[in-house]
Amino acid sequence: MSDTTEHAIDAPVEKPLASASSSMSFARMMVQLWQFVRPYRTVLLAAGVALVFTAGITLSIGQGIRVLVDRGFVTGSSAALGHAVLVLMALALLMAVGTYARHYLVSWLGERVVADLRVAVFDHIVTLHPSFFETNRSGEIMSRLTTDTTLLQHIIGTSFSMALRSGLMFIGALALLLFTNLKLSLMVLVGVPLVLLPIVLYGRRVRKLARASQDSIADVGSYAGEIIQHIKTVQSYTREEHEKRAFAREVETAFEVARRRIRQRSLLIACVILLMFGAVSGLLWVGGNDMIAGRMSAGDLAAFVFYAMLMGSAVATVSEVYSELQRATGATERLVDLLNVQADIPASGGAPQPGQAPAAGSGEVAFQALEFSYPSRPEQAAIRNLSLVVEAGKSLALVGPSGAGKSTLLELLQRFYDPQGGSITLDGVDIREMDTATLRRQLAVVPQQPALFTADVWYNIRYGRPDASDEEVIAAAKAAHAHDFIQQLPQGYDSHLGEQGTRLSGGQKQRLAIARAILKDPKILLLDEATSALDAESEYHVQQALQALMKGRTTIIIAHRLATILHADSIAVLEQGRLVAQGSHAQLVESSPLYKRLAELQFQEAAV
Repeated sequence: MSDTTEHAIDAPVEKPLASASSSMSFARMMVQLWQFVRPYRTVLLAAGVALVFTAGITLSIGQGIRVLVDRGFVTGSSAALGHAVLVLMALALLMAVGTYARHYLVSWLGERVVADLRVAVFDHIVTLHPSFFETNRSGEIMSRLTTDTTLLQHIIGTSFSMALRSGLMFIGALALLLFTNLKLSLMVLVGVPLVLLPIVLYGRRVRKLARASQDSIADVGSYAGEIIQHIKTVQSYTREEHEKRAFAREVETAFEVARRRIRQRSLLIACVILLMFGAVSGLLWVGGNDMIAGRMSAGDLAAFVFYAMLMGSAVATVSEVYSELQRATGATERLVDLLNVQADIPASGGAPQPGQAPAAGSGEVAFQALEFSYPSRPEQAAIRNLSLVVEAGKSLALVGPSGAGKSTLLELLQRFYDPQGGSITLDGVDIREMDTATLRRQLAVVPQQPALFTADVWYNIRYGRPDASDEEVIAAAKAAHAHDFIQQLPQGYDSHLGEQGTRLSGGQKQRLAIARAILKDPKILLLDEATSALDAESEYHVQQALQALMKGRTTIIIAHRLATILHADSIAVLEQGRLVAQGSHAQLVESSPLYKRLAELQFQEAAV
């Protein structure tokens, strides 16, 4: 067993994602989103023009209604009535055209911004330090990439546009109300704060519950994803009923949070509607009495009621959309949390800088007075004053009990962590002074648990060298003794392997990982129990392939089975993070009690 596992839960470098926050305002959300909207300012401007145009046309309809009533209905003129109706139809046509343009442009902008945001978040995620993913569940991260961005798309493409339109309608209708009848307008101005008050009060509650709701949905997705990923374990331990109940509890928790959010939102809408129609009823009573007394015309009253209804509708829309905007605040905050996570070790995929790439044909690795503790356990050293040199083109085997620090050395060499003391050099250059991409291009790793992707065989072998030809891929597969079983797959090299390579056996996965390393043609080869999953015959063939692959390459091998490393140029014995012995197999059997004990145990078991 690799000692990576023992420390996997003890290395949180980046701070875990916050599960809740109370500080991000709507204004701050817009500032965060603006960086993604800014490249499309022209589209935003065009959408704004269409928005103002449709709002102006809608407000003009009120004047058309006034003309229709005063010159058509009241005077009894059929010609005037027909003229007024034509004017209304023309306005309706213009409003339809403007609405089409506004809806298309705003929806396009919403889709485009969210697509860019998804890419930005994913691009940032793949550069984060590995320990970040040990302290944050993949389901939580996926929820932010999918659910939260989908919510933002709806907000930007629909709700935000509706809010702006309603705001314009409210201001325009208020101005025309003042123009139509000052006394009634003053009544409206007194009533508006009463309508806005519940929006402010309930909106704060809705915002908090919206963030909690998004978090609970992420918990549901994360739990389901974990169970599906380990479905064989669940079924083999007959834990289906337990997991059903546990998942149901997660769903009910999410439902309860959503229920509270919906209740607050429903109360908000109900209060606004009640206040709005109460105000309109009052206006009708006062205005109706003024019309009966001859102080205003029927057309003015009709126009006034129309504008009042527009104002009320605008307030109702804003109250409904406000809660959606509060949800967007929570979703944006969760995404910004991801974007703001700073990697402890910056990653770069750029081209090598001058002086950064090691010289061709070299590959000497030196660990010098190395001191390292995992960040969560600074008081417990994983590596203690360790010095080792692996000469270019030579092989070094690391042996020792679990937790001795073998896999930790490989992680440090790949710069997944930086040591607290000492240094690691590649051809005399401290790897902390190298671009991480430059460093990792020199390495190929065959891990104990091979990582395969949900794609075909071509993709998985080519992963370390995407520009390789088909012939080179097949040659690498043959060298790893994988070609024969690949040809037996339903579509050969075009066969998809399923999630994490579930359609392959352990030995087949391992051989594909070896083929990937062979194809990359690295300067430094790292083998972490590379043959642990193979049967005896496959192990023999793969060992032959690895022997050929290791020629001329600096190789570091981790192996618990000593029989697999007898050919190494040197063997280093580690215990509790220290180098306790180094030499050949024969030398170590004589000089190292720990190595001798390990050798006796293993070879006695083999003899039995």
